Amino acid sequence: MSCGCFGTSTPKKKRSTSRTTNEIDGYPLDNVRRFSDKELRLATDNYHMSNKIGRGGFGTVFRGTLKNQRQVAVKTLLAGSRQGVREFLAEINTLSHVKHPNLVELIGCCVEGPSCVLVYEYVENNSLDRALLGTRTSNIRLDWRRRAGICMGTARGLAFLHEELVPHIVHRDIKASNILLDGDFNPKIGDFGLAKLFPDDITHISTRVAGTTGYLAPEYAMGGKLTMKADVYSFGVLILEIISAKSSVRANWGGSQKFLLEWAWQLHEEGRLLELVDPNMVEYPEEEVIRYMKVAFFCTQAAASRRPLMSQVVDMLSKNIRLNEKQLTAPGFFLDSGESARNKSSYGGSTSYQFSSTPVSITQVTPR
Repeated sequence: MSCGCFGTSTPKKKRSTSRTTNEIDGYPLDNVRRFSDKELRLATDNYHMSNKIGRGGFGTVFRGTLKNQRQVAVKTLLAGSRQGVREFLAEINTLSHVKHPNLVELIGCCVEGPSCVLVYEYVENNSLDRALLGTRTSNIRLDWRRRAGICMGTARGLAFLHEELVPHIVHRDIKASNILLDGDFNPKIGDFGLAKLFPDDITHISTRVAGTTGYLAPEYAMGGKLTMKADVYSFGVLILEIISAKSSVRANWGGSQKFLLEWAWQLHEEGRLLELVDPNMVEYPEEEVIRYMKVAFFCTQAAASRRPLMSQVVDMLSKNIRLNEKQLTAPGFFLDSGESARNKSSYGGSTSYQFSSTPVSITQVTPR
């Protein structure tokens, strides 16, 4: 069997007549369904573009309908993983046991010839970025209750990945397009296991940077220092997107070349924070919305050590915890502008970066 997706190959073996259908190359899949390439091509109409529902850093997603009429999301993975088939399947087995209401469920996989495919539950209302930033339709109404529920559900899902699941998982790419909404607009985090499946030579503290500009924590974007606090930072940016219905990856908010986080902090300093709120959200509890935005600032503190754990964020989003705003300082801010090394040295040199946590201004750093 040749598996081009992993850059490895295994010699063809004579198949045993006792081999189960839930086994690949002798490796048992104890909690995940094995699909054939033929099944998935039939389900997706041979991966017809009319069934394409998304594309991310790891591959393209298609809507499919199985023979039993169950709808699924079929993700074809990009080539280039350094892992072998058995290692890949071991991770698949691990992830198949991860169950949480705010995580997309992994149903099965296909490793057949050059095909490397994951099959997930189908989530009816697609991704959060389409609901927030796409064409507004009559059946998509994100009032404050729904938005608050999306923030809370996403926070609970991340807290589960970071603190309850063993081994812990750092997502690395929390953003609106990776938050899916079910029929009741409950959020489900997608792609939560792909960073684990494709670790990019990850060590315990650093990795090649993988993520989306606008969501990247500065210590991760600059130094490749990956911790759970990088996810916390991204989640903070996500809160601001949910409240404002504005994209964090664009740098033209506030009438100048400002990213969403930078503009939000400016409004906070000027006492005009409610100007950030999506004008389509006509009625909302002002104090609660402001509270959520301040939680976003706690999550995006320049120093990772000043950011809360996701379990603390869940508590902070509730009305039972009083926020200590005296500890709130300016967010860290990664500016992907290609500026000169001169700007790097002003924050501690080209090899050791220090990120300002003073409330005077947003910390701006440039990539290596």
